[in-house]
Amino acid sequence: MKFFIVDDDPDTLVLVSRLLTDAGHEVVVRASSTGAVRDIPEARPDCVITDLMMPVMDGFELTKELRRRSELAGMKILILSAKSYEFDRRRAKEMGADGYLTKPINRETFLASINEIVSGQITLRYWGVHGTLPVPGEAYTRYGGNTPCVSVQVSGEPLYIFDCGSGIKRLSDSVMADSAERFSGRIFISHTHWDHINTVPFFAPLYVRGNQIELFGPYQGDLTIERAISAQMESVYFPVTIREFGARLVFRDLREERLQFGPVRIDTMLLRHPGYCLGYKLSCREQSICYITDNELYLPTDTRHDARYVQTLADFVRGADVLITDTTYRDHEYPAKVDWGHSCVSQVADLAARADVKRLHLFHHDPDQTDKDIDAKLAETRAELARLGSKVLCEAPAEGSALVL
Repeated sequence: MKFFIVDDDPDTLVLVSRLLTDAGHEVVVRASSTGAVRDIPEARPDCVITDLMMPVMDGFELTKELRRRSELAGMKILILSAKSYEFDRRRAKEMGADGYLTKPINRETFLASINEIVSGQITLRYWGVHGTLPVPGEAYTRYGGNTPCVSVQVSGEPLYIFDCGSGIKRLSDSVMADSAERFSGRIFISHTHWDHINTVPFFAPLYVRGNQIELFGPYQGDLTIERAISAQMESVYFPVTIREFGARLVFRDLREERLQFGPVRIDTMLLRHPGYCLGYKLSCREQSICYITDNELYLPTDTRHDARYVQTLADFVRGADVLITDTTYRDHEYPAKVDWGHSCVSQVADLAARADVKRLHLFHHDPDQTDKDIDAKLAETRAELARLGSKVLCEAPAEGSALVL
């Protein structure tokens, strides 16, 4: 690729140029932002890397000017600055920057960070895939025994997190291991049952001053998502209260609606589950990931089966690159668990086939289901999809696994 570096610090110019050229990229450097404005349209780089604090024209002004030019619309712009303030990150995004990295430069991770932003990749990771309660032991080692937590990393965006089951502790450890950057994240709670919220206090970035975290969740009449989270941390239940959090934490109640965060769109849908439960659809750069848990799809022979609801849900997830959905029971287990708010293999397979999704990820496994049981459930789902003539790729992701879209 062709990079254009703008920085009035000669040491930064030398270091960044060397790292990129050693990796096989073409590099042009300028120490003046005014000179860069003149030369970039002619050079037509794939990516501009610019400092913020420069004389005459700072990095914000340079970014805004470059984004004004339609012929450069496909060019990536990356801010590289010693300023780590959340205000500057937000301002850079508002001006049109695709990513923001801070100095000093980490030689070990710099190229990977650049590649992630320039490629525009979306990374889906699983931190917990079981439901109801954590299940330790030898029978749960391959898929993992933690309860729901899924993250989606969109290059240049805060981390998107879905649910705060016990799996979020693994995510917390991963985030804290990379302590060089301030953490920014958006957490979406499907509903307030304990297996989806009770590990919030163990998400360590919440205690770090300077981090910024937004937490979204369903509004349940007179119970806000803030009250639901803080209530489980009152002293009679837990020794640390929400007042101990050091990060800037913002709560927002959700209903069925659409949210837009730069290139990322989040759509919500009410699901069939006791209480107020939301399914989420994350869309970005013509790709989409649907997170649908917990949810009950009754058998067609059941009087509670709602064909209109099934069709609405199929339309909501239609064509998704990944459908992550509640497949708690095998078909022979379901009759004893009707009205518990969860689905079985045949109805999940029907939904995926009907909606023509690309990948179906089985999720929220019953705590009594061991690795061998999940293997059997996966085989049964694939067989049902084949019977339906569907080409949907079906998988049962393991805790710690990742998929790059």
